[in-house]
Amino acid sequence: MSRRNGTVTDDVADQLLDSYQGAAAGMQHLAAYELPSAEQVARVVEQCRALLFPGFAGGGAARLTRTELRDLVRERVDELRNSLRRQVYRGLNHRQQVTVARAGADCPSCAVDAETIVDRFISHLPELRAALGKDVRAAFESDPAATGADEILVCYPGFHAITVYRIAHALLREGAVIVPRMMTELAHERTGIDIHPGATIGESFFIDHGTGVVIGETTVIGDRVRVYQGVTLGAMSVPRTEARPAPGARRHPTLEDDVVIYAGATILGGDTVIGAGAVIGGNAWVTASVPPGARVAGAVARRDRDVVD
Repeated sequence: MSRRNGTVTDDVADQLLDSYQGAAAGMQHLAAYELPSAEQVARVVEQCRALLFPGFAGGGAARLTRTELRDLVRERVDELRNSLRRQVYRGLNHRQQVTVARAGADCPSCAVDAETIVDRFISHLPELRAALGKDVRAAFESDPAATGADEILVCYPGFHAITVYRIAHALLREGAVIVPRMMTELAHERTGIDIHPGATIGESFFIDHGTGVVIGETTVIGDRVRVYQGVTLGAMSVPRTEARPAPGARRHPTLEDDVVIYAGATILGGDTVIGAGAVIGGNAWVTASVPPGARVAGAVARRDRDVVD
């Protein structure tokens, strides 16, 4: 029995080793440099939350004088800078290794870029906090069940996903790679809400309940928009006979200001615009534009492809 098991083990090991060098060679990382760490990226998210919502995240901020609190904030900013710089560098270095085939060599320019990206990101923390304050207010005003900002900050999965999205989007905008997507995938795992960091989302955004919400990379959302559980803001499928869309090409819909999308609705396509103040009913299927102020139930579809990507 042991000989047979040994033979099977050897055979499988040899086949896997061969596959590492074959057509699926991109599915492993055996180089000499480190990739961004999911554990450390999660730590960075919590470090950001501790600065954005002191006392509600991070702990240790209660009953401090202003001087003591300032010292704590400075310490946390420095810790965030150091942690985030390492992860951003690893992401930049990996992309450089892949595109330039540097075979494990250090990337001095990546180190400089990582420091610049992180310093610019940190400078945006006050405006991120202001933006998230408007999201909290939107949640409180939109949900009669909310008892206060504290409940929203601690309990609401939609707000957690929006927080991580805004952090990740700010990082992506400054030039970070891989790490922003890792952040939103961590939020996706925790909340069931999938927001691509490349999406553009305006002020006072509210996701109620949230489970199953999908917001694609090139989605554009205006101000004071409300989205309920199970909503998909997605792309049309690309037939195998067509080329992949060019990077940055619009594939996902636009929601103008004050739009409401009820549970289970699916809205697809880069040419699809939901006009200001429109309401899309539950389980609606929308692949064509909707005028401002319209009330939509059922299907509003294009005559060509209407298959979700």
